[in-house]
Amino acid sequence: MKLLPKTTALATVAVAAAAIAMPATAQVNGIATSSPEVAIAKSQARTTAYEQIGKTYDAQIKQIGQLRQKMAQDQKALDTNNDGQISNEEAKAKPSIVQQLQTTEQQAQTLSQPIAMAQTYALEQIIQQYAAARQQVISQKNIQIMLNPDAVEYGPPTIDVTDDIVAALNQRVPSVTTTPPANWRPSRQAAQLRDSVQNLLIAAAQQQAAQQAATPTTGSTSAKPTGR
Repeated sequence: MKLLPKTTALATVAVAAAAIAMPATAQVNGIATSSPEVAIAKSQARTTAYEQIGKTYDAQIKQIGQLRQKMAQDQKALDTNNDGQISNEEAKAKPSIVQQLQTTEQQAQTLSQPIAMAQTYALEQIIQQYAAARQQVISQKNIQIMLNPDAVEYGPPTIDVTDDIVAALNQRVPSVTTTPPANWRPSRQAAQLRDSVQNLLIAAAQQQAAQQAATPTTGSTSAKPTGR
């Protein structure tokens, strides 16, 4: 199961809440690129919704973090040869720890379910407005072909109109609700999008953490006398 980002990580993820519109000449011969996942992740509605969910389920998120730490300790206890993997032999040698690990993981999954449901419900509401927001940008910029950035080997930075779609989304759906109706079930598209958004947020949080870890070294280097 994927780790849920902590509330603090969600609050510090480096995604812009607003977008800067690009000139009409940004595209190359009517060709532009955009990433639906990034656009939705950067939308104000998504950002605000996740912040609200983080506050609502703060206690559960902290408990999940504690359970994850316990799971890491149990995995370390099973990994007797310290190769980072649990072999069948290692698992058979300590069945009680394996059972304990499985129980802890089930507890974490149970706590995670309402959080995942709330996040997916918020994303599904944004999805409903995405096609209209994209079409708005296509019409405004006279785009003839829209590609995913992964499909383009090379192109100028201005070819990407993801931020323009973010701006259109912010206008069309400035906020969403985070409490699913009774008996609500997420669509497959929304569930898949949540996984993609989670990966983006985790990657952004990891990148920010790496940058913060490197800051003291950079700061100390820049503080050295210049000799002048």
